[in-house]
Amino acid sequence: MSEIIKSYRQHIPTMRFIGKTYGDSDRVDGTFGAKWSEFFQNGWFQTLEKLSGAQPGEVFEDADAYLGLMRCKKGEPFEYRIGMLLPRGTEVPDGFDCVDFPESTLGVCWVYGKESEIYMQEEICGERLKSEGMSIAEDKDGAIWFFERYACPRFTRPDEKGNIILDICFIVK
Repeated sequence: MSEIIKSYRQHIPTMRFIGKTYGDSDRVDGTFGAKWSEFFQNGWFQTLEKLSGAQPGEVFEDADAYLGLMRCKKGEPFEYRIGMLLPRGTEVPDGFDCVDFPESTLGVCWVYGKESEIYMQEEICGERLKSEGMSIAEDKDGAIWFFERYACPRFTRPDEKGNIILDICFIVK
């Protein structure tokens, strides 16, 4: 069973998310795993990594991580994006789209467990952040933004128990 082993606030500068956008109709067996496979197979992360111009961790801790960015607003279709946060003003390659984010504070939860157990924990992470005095922020249109952050090595290298850590991050006030 997965558990939240750490939660904290993290400041991020103004950033541009560059990636590709998907909706509920793109899910296979309830997940976007097939879209992640497509991203890796097509070398799209390598395309994005070349745009950064920064060394890993230089912009902010874990800035080099791959993200599953989500936008949720009642009455509107769910949006799921795969990509990376890059410096503001980074040129968007053909076939990709972008979302610009102002300087923000993240509420971060580290979800620890087997890979099969760590996904779909956004609700419990949001509750944890609220219990620690953080408020989930809404954008000017009333939507909330949150993401899965696949930080190396804590996501990519299992510990002695075979467990990994997935970061779940919300933009908070």
